[in-house]
Amino acid sequence: MSNLEIQNKDEIRNFVKTNQDYYINNFEAIGNSSKYVFSFNIAASLLGSVWFGIRNIWNYALAFLIIETFAIVQIIRGFFGNISAEAYEKIEKIEATIAFRKKQLQAAIENNPDKVEMFERTIASLEKSVSEFLAEAQRVEASGVWIAISGILLFIVIRIIQGMFANTILEKRFSEWLSNKTLSPGMEIKNFLISGIFSLVIILFSTIHYSFPNYMDVMKDFPTHPDIRLNSIAGVEGAFDYLVLKGERVFDAITFGIRSVLDSLELLFVKTPWIVIISAIVLLTGLSAGAKAAIYSAAFLAYMGFLGFWIKAMTTLALLGTAALLSIVIGIPLGIYCSTRPRFYSFIRPIMDFMQTMPAFVFMIPVIAFFGTGKVAAVIITMIFGGTPVVRLTVLGLRGVPQTIREAAIAYGASKWYLLTKVDIPLAMPTILAGVNQTVMLSLAMVVVASLIGAKGLGQDVLEALQYANVGQGILAGIAILFVALLLDRIVQGKKRV
Repeated sequence: MSNLEIQNKDEIRNFVKTNQDYYINNFEAIGNSSKYVFSFNIAASLLGSVWFGIRNIWNYALAFLIIETFAIVQIIRGFFGNISAEAYEKIEKIEATIAFRKKQLQAAIENNPDKVEMFERTIASLEKSVSEFLAEAQRVEASGVWIAISGILLFIVIRIIQGMFANTILEKRFSEWLSNKTLSPGMEIKNFLISGIFSLVIILFSTIHYSFPNYMDVMKDFPTHPDIRLNSIAGVEGAFDYLVLKGERVFDAITFGIRSVLDSLELLFVKTPWIVIISAIVLLTGLSAGAKAAIYSAAFLAYMGFLGFWIKAMTTLALLGTAALLSIVIGIPLGIYCSTRPRFYSFIRPIMDFMQTMPAFVFMIPVIAFFGTGKVAAVIITMIFGGTPVVRLTVLGLRGVPQTIREAAIAYGASKWYLLTKVDIPLAMPTILAGVNQTVMLSLAMVVVASLIGAKGLGQDVLEALQYANVGQGILAGIAILFVALLLDRIVQGKKRV
């Protein structure tokens, strides 16, 4: 026996901890074959999902636990459960209605004979419904045995499957453990406790809930009280009112800064003659992406002009330009700062995750509370949603600069500023440009949402088309938004598509 084989067996012993010879033989057979090797793990078959939890293979443990829970619920429901409870609840409600209608019938006989026939028909219909639900309840009760038998068969089949594939799954886990020893092989006290208690809680409460629906009322809905929600709403509103009052100067300063940039870009795009704008954009696209892209850009701009979207397209371009410009001006320096300070980056990363995952309509509420409706609020919402990619990809690009190149530059006496501007940023530029591109594209995705709070432009046409089901207007305006996106993409990315 070679030293490698001895070492491998020692690794298996350290991993499995119990029945070591059994697992050594099975792991060798499984590892030496490219096909499925039949083996049956009795412990996995008896313990089921608990065994996988003890071995810390939770992806399989959860999947098998769901199937086992379903099977156990079927068994308990079929033999002992009140499976016809829903039908009898409906019968009780209908009988209460019948009693009420009979009182109405009696009153009609005494006071209003014209309605007697109507009440009699209603009562007859309700009594027929009672008989139908009663028959349904009896059919459900009669099928209880078959429900239990199907649960037993499912439980047996899933346990056999777990026994047949347990060793294969464990051997795969062993291979992962060999390459990454930080993975826990399981078989510790905490694994026994967590797996056993978790499985017991899931199976017990699921069985009670589905087999005996009215046994525990607390399981029907989460226990809470309306005052908790009302007090929370009042607290949030009070906090926002306080911030609006105390931070008025800050919000006014932010509004002034955004409005200055936005007004400048609107003056540039909207007030400048269209022929000047088209010439400049076509020339810029040609220099950035080539003659073919310049021709396409001219066609896109002509489309907007001939269909009457020119002013709205330029307004949209100014709005997006403001949001994208401010996002880039803030994002790239912030990414440079975060690339050398992992702690600060780990602090703001959850904030950026929140900015990207929170629905736009949710963070629209505080923005409107602080800045009101209009274009400034639209710019801020667009920046919140689209400003994070440039930060992330700036950090990614700077961290991806080869250390050998940086060390060579330092060895030749490069200063920190020279290293950043002449080595790090040029090498990271493709990734940074990809971040800029993503920021521009995500900002464009907010065009329609921004129109909800008073931002004019192409998004307003799409919103009106949605409100009045104007298909033609919506499609044409949507294509115009697409062309704006393509123009920005070609100008930013140029010939270097990432």
